[in-house]
Amino acid sequence: MSRRSGILEFAVLGLLREAPMHGYELRKRLNTSLGIFRAFSYGTLYPCLKTLVANGWLIEEPGSAPEDALAASLAGRRAKIVYRLTAEGKEHFEELLSHTGPDTWEDEHFAARFAFFGQTEREVRMRVLEGRRSRLEERLEKMRASLARTRERLDDYTLELQRHGMESVEREVRWLNELIESERAGRDQRRSTATGEAARQDNTSGESDGLPRRGDGTSPEGAASRRPNSPDPSEDTTN
Repeated sequence: MSRRSGILEFAVLGLLREAPMHGYELRKRLNTSLGIFRAFSYGTLYPCLKTLVANGWLIEEPGSAPEDALAASLAGRRAKIVYRLTAEGKEHFEELLSHTGPDTWEDEHFAARFAFFGQTEREVRMRVLEGRRSRLEERLEKMRASLARTRERLDDYTLELQRHGMESVEREVRWLNELIESERAGRDQRRSTATGEAARQDNTSGESDGLPRRGDGTSPEGAASRRPNSPDPSEDTTN
């Protein structure tokens, strides 16, 4: 399986996890939500869908409206097939989401992964973002070294093009730094909130010992222990 077909399968599974769709809807979502697929065609999508069905990750279902199927039949057209994610397909997609290897840092794969960050665990997001930043920092270092070696041999337009490429990489590195700091701030905020909540619960349990308090701050048992002793009915108080 090529890298691009692997990215397409990942994106299709991710979109179908949100809701079942037919091929036209899928292609539209891939074009509008994932810019890396703007140039692909139905000739690319349908073989991918067939592969996913054969693997047991998708099932094909007829369109939900019977009148639509009848109208399509009368017009000589095939009814639209709806693709639905199976339990095995959902499990496979979750496995793909947890993957953080070097291929997730590459340009096309990173864009697809980022589109589904809302379904990805925070620790995985952090590893992908940090890996992508490291990859771009390496690329930027190589670009600078190459420009330093060849600057004198380049004409003005080629030199400007190289500068433009470097600026694009630098902008993405800054963007990644902001995302990583945001993820860390969210983690620290959640930790602070959890710590504060635990401290409040400890203080509450320490003050009350699990018992309700009276208005004077004492527990019912404590109040009872300070009441005057009542006469014992068994004792004869008369002479």
